[in-house]
Amino acid sequence: MDPGLISGLLNEITEAAGRPTPARLPLRVWSMSGVERLTYPDGTTAVLKYAREPFTGEDRILQAAARAGVPAPRVLGSAYGGGLLVMVLEDLGDPQREVTDVEAATAAVLLHAAAPPPSLPTLDQSALAALPTKALGHLQRLRAAGRWADGTDDLTDYLRALEQAATRRATNAHAAPFGWVHSEFHPTSLHIGPRGWHLLDFAHSFAGPGLLDLASWQGLTLRRPPDPDRLRELIHDYVAAGGPHDALAHRGGLPPEKWSLGWLRIWAVEWFLEQAHRWINDPARDPGSIKVVRRHLASAVNLLGV
Repeated sequence: MDPGLISGLLNEITEAAGRPTPARLPLRVWSMSGVERLTYPDGTTAVLKYAREPFTGEDRILQAAARAGVPAPRVLGSAYGGGLLVMVLEDLGDPQREVTDVEAATAAVLLHAAAPPPSLPTLDQSALAALPTKALGHLQRLRAAGRWADGTDDLTDYLRALEQAATRRATNAHAAPFGWVHSEFHPTSLHIGPRGWHLLDFAHSFAGPGLLDLASWQGLTLRRPPDPDRLRELIHDYVAAGGPHDALAHRGGLPPEKWSLGWLRIWAVEWFLEQAHRWINDPARDPGSIKVVRRHLASAVNLLGV
């Protein structure tokens, strides 16, 4: 990302707010986004977050969350240019402690009960069933570019098997909870501070099955396999916190914990493959990405009983 573009857009926000130029301290930088802490001459602080497409609508999503009563950092200013979004957000400070599963369940209930912004994409039953086919299309485009060709026949086999079972396994996707999905619902995205909890990182939100959020709480790490028993406990916490009882219902012929853990991995694989050829397009990352995709596809096949 262009540091000059980031600085220029930050200057636009600063000047519009009538504030002096802040000092900047990088906190975390990823391939498609970054976070910094801003400190102004009077000692007040804020958070700078920047992201490139396709994550350039987060300012509007955060504002919609605030209007819906979902605790989220306030957007103090934002600017867009050159395919880049720059936001200045209120500084919630460092997290005071780790988040419990009960707190995660409570936050998920509140988010899933809120009306999602109309601008969010929808992952309904038909869109869910189409994910393996979309993933195959991304894989074919990578191979047409001379990438992902050697030793990846198993990826095609996994995706073909999932494609054949997708319509059957996607049934009842509209069962409650169905609505606003955070999609990056991890312990690092739920901030516990002096003023309670706030949800962060809404850039990849969509409307769809809320169980995918509960499944994502475990993360998608390769070091730890999916844990259906732990997710089952979280779903019970979710219902106890006021979530719909239908969260415990079978869908696609499967218990909700296996259904959501499996579909989360298919959703993630489709996104990883799209990133590989469209948003990041860095062949040097291919070996690591292939490993991630292979593990998630194998897990999805096992979880969905394909």
